[in-house]
Amino acid sequence: MDRQLYIAMTGAKHTLEAQRHNNHNLANANTPGFRADLDSFYQAPMYGPGFATRAYAEELRAGTDFSGGPVMTTGRPLDVAIQDQGWFVVQAGDGSEAYTRRGDFQVTAGGLLTTGDGRMVMGENGPITIPPDTKVEVGDDGVITAIPDGAPEAPMQVDRLRLVNPPLEMLYKHEDGLFRMHDGQVAADDAAVRVKGGALEGSNVNMAQALVQMIDHARQFETHVKMMTAAERNEETSAQLLRHPG
Repeated sequence: MDRQLYIAMTGAKHTLEAQRHNNHNLANANTPGFRADLDSFYQAPMYGPGFATRAYAEELRAGTDFSGGPVMTTGRPLDVAIQDQGWFVVQAGDGSEAYTRRGDFQVTAGGLLTTGDGRMVMGENGPITIPPDTKVEVGDDGVITAIPDGAPEAPMQVDRLRLVNPPLEMLYKHEDGLFRMHDGQVAADDAAVRVKGGALEGSNVNMAQALVQMIDHARQFETHVKMMTAAERNEETSAQLLRHPG
């Protein structure tokens, strides 16, 4: 009975892990540029003396869904969406270079250009700084132009967004939600990447599918709990039979 119990227990445990990944996707359904996590189940045979007659359940994050999200026109000058393939370069919390599709830029009190979650956006000259009292325009090549208030005839080029486009198989999502290269190297700038100002790319999470998966995971978990209850009852019945005086 203990074998049945452990099989059901591992199934319940990893179903909860899958539910956690799915809930993470749902929580980021409205996060600009978010890429959904993919997960999968597989069987893990238990080896030891004799034959591997038991296989426990395992769940892992199998990768990332790199499909594009919907692009919405916002008209906000600091909203920037990448057209087709490519990534913005930002500075991660540890100071390293990382990549994101999140383009809801904002300007801090100190003039730094950051993403909506506070990551510094990198340009060809390092972190991008926006001059005060200016209106910002972003060209399709990533060039940032600042137009001083009251002097529209004197625009000045501030910097150019660093845009990269490494092969997707070389990228992985870190725990902070940013993407990095598997080999730890820095991706080369790609002048062919184009952006669209006044637009924002949404999350690629399919909410209807994620809600169906949430219900499915909940039912799977209930099934594993019932299996554990059945194993307990079988053990109690077996113990009663052994105690029977015959």
